[in-house]
Amino acid sequence: MANNNIEPGQSYSDSVVVSDSNIAMALNSGGLAVFSTPSMIALMECAAYKCIQDSLDSGQTSVGITVNIEHLAASPVGANITATATVESVDGRKVSFNVSATDGAGEIGRGTHTRAIVDIERFMSKLQVRA
Repeated sequence: MANNNIEPGQSYSDSVVVSDSNIAMALNSGGLAVFSTPSMIALMECAAYKCIQDSLDSGQTSVGITVNIEHLAASPVGANITATATVESVDGRKVSFNVSATDGAGEIGRGTHTRAIVDIERFMSKLQVRA
């Protein structure tokens, strides 16, 4: 399962607007109407997923296996949040990313994220044991 098409330095950005559905109060991760940490992490993971998906072979995808994130600043409803994932390294099936998130005022989060490349059918067949 070599992944020679994934190169350190390749990156992808994805954006979302802070709304009532992704604030801390809505996700029970806090009591304020600000962009939630779980939503920020999900946006970072989405950027990482999209960053490498087109480089994978047919029948493969990637799954998140680690996150190490700092949420540095609050963002209000209406703010546009952009997360960027940049490939740091590739080690066999593991792809490590530097991730960051910004709003109109600057950086709101940063950290690292690792994804594992998996064969979809094999991965899903293992779920039968867990059902």
